[in-house]
Amino acid sequence: MDVSAERQAVQLVDPRPEWPEKARAESERFRSAIGDSLVVVHHIGSTSIPGIKAKPTIDLLPVVADLAALDARELSVIALGYEWLGEFGLPGRRFLRMNRDGRRVFNVHCYEQGNSEITRHLAFRDYLRAYPEIAKAYEAEKIRAAAICPDDVLAYNDQKNAWIKDTERKALQWYALKA
Repeated sequence: MDVSAERQAVQLVDPRPEWPEKARAESERFRSAIGDSLVVVHHIGSTSIPGIKAKPTIDLLPVVADLAALDARELSVIALGYEWLGEFGLPGRRFLRMNRDGRRVFNVHCYEQGNSEITRHLAFRDYLRAYPEIAKAYEAEKIRAAAICPDDVLAYNDQKNAWIKDTERKALQWYALKA
């Protein structure tokens, strides 16, 4: 894992109205490279939560019918401009990233249908969408973490981790009740 590539400044920006459309357009490009194995692509992460500051990196979560079929399309995905990093520390995931002009523009977290990580990501996103006051608390946590670790996105992520894990636990309980 090339950690040095991750050691970059934390840039939080105001919400941008184009993020959902960029996510949709990139999802279509991804669909063209993956084909029939692709079930759905979800826009996740802070750029999918209205009204909060975020790093200007769009996170996508493609769900595939079969990871082996996805792996067979690795060259097609790389041809889109992605760096294919395999599991990248999380079994059952395929992680891809795309940089443009030295900036990360997309993180893509691929999972096979039925993987519990899908529910975790969607529960967190939907919980923050349903409760704008919690989304604003997340924004405050992001600002706090960025102030402590302005030059290291990995340390910034570590700073937010306790808040995220606590909120994920609540989000998963909420998500199970509404299902």
